[in-house]
Amino acid sequence: MSTDDALLDDLLRVLAAAGTEPELAIGGPALRRAHREASLVLLGADALAAPPVRALPRRPGVVVVGRAEPSPGEWAVAVELGAERVAVLPEDEGWLLAKAAGAARAPVQRGWVAAVGGSCGGAGASTVATALALAAGAEGEGVLLVDADPAGGGLDLLLGAESAEGLRWPDLTGLRGRVDGRALLAALPEVDGVHLLAGSRAESCPVPGEALVAVIGAARDAGRPVVVDLPRGDAATQAAVLAEADLAVLVVPARLRAACAARLLVDQPDGTWATARLVVRRVAGGLAAAEVADVVGRPVLAELPNDRSAVARGEAGRPPGIGRRSLWGGLAARLLAAARQEPTA
Repeated sequence: MSTDDALLDDLLRVLAAAGTEPELAIGGPALRRAHREASLVLLGADALAAPPVRALPRRPGVVVVGRAEPSPGEWAVAVELGAERVAVLPEDEGWLLAKAAGAARAPVQRGWVAAVGGSCGGAGASTVATALALAAGAEGEGVLLVDADPAGGGLDLLLGAESAEGLRWPDLTGLRGRVDGRALLAALPEVDGVHLLAGSRAESCPVPGEALVAVIGAARDAGRPVVVDLPRGDAATQAAVLAEADLAVLVVPARLRAACAARLLVDQPDGTWATARLVVRRVAGGLAAAEVADVVGRPVLAELPNDRSAVARGEAGRPPGIGRRSLWGGLAARLLAAARQEPTA
């Protein structure tokens, strides 16, 4: 978007050389649609003060382009819009050509988000989240597993990664707004294709909702799926994450009290858990999966048999096995298909 004819001529020439099909946006619904769908958005510095531009939401892939160094006011608007760079022509023409060619050649599809929580303490949500992340990592998706529960003891223990080098939550609580997803993932510990963001046992800290949303958005914008182990008792943070989630998983032990607690969650007036899919964990002498579904009023996506080795495995820092014949393998495969919105048998 620009009203500078000379700048437009230069931009159209560069975009043609990059093999792209540019669309000139003027305003109104067409501008908002183009801003949402385009792989690259070029905003002329002359248009930054226009109300339709100021009203645009933040998104990745925005570049401000001008024919001179921007003024302080233009810099401020560019930062507000989340622009990744201000390009000055003709000096930055080579960079802009490469940027446009890359955007046309390999548009990034946003990663999916799965949020996992339990209807009660000890439901097994952390292990379910870990199994789903491992299943995605095993297929080369480079998944991000986020431990959002500061009272959970640390998902790095489940993965045997407590000594792995990388950033933890105390290093990232100040994150806000747009974050470079690739740089973030590279700075985190990684185990079996799973990038892990967990707490630190050396320094206890809460997980700010804004930082959590920024982390999720960064990984999604980099095309990586995200699995979040939700915090217990933090309704505001749960709501913020579930609003972003493509799949909400509620783990329910097959006990009457746990099922009744799940019913209260899915029937909340704010609808936070309204779209939840149930994973029922069998317990000796407990309810059948169909009975849990009747109590909660939601269908069961998957059922997890009682895993007698879970405690010993967790104490040894060995993650759940996700082989096809393992107890967790079938569950992880069903959850992965649901997160990708694929049909399941």
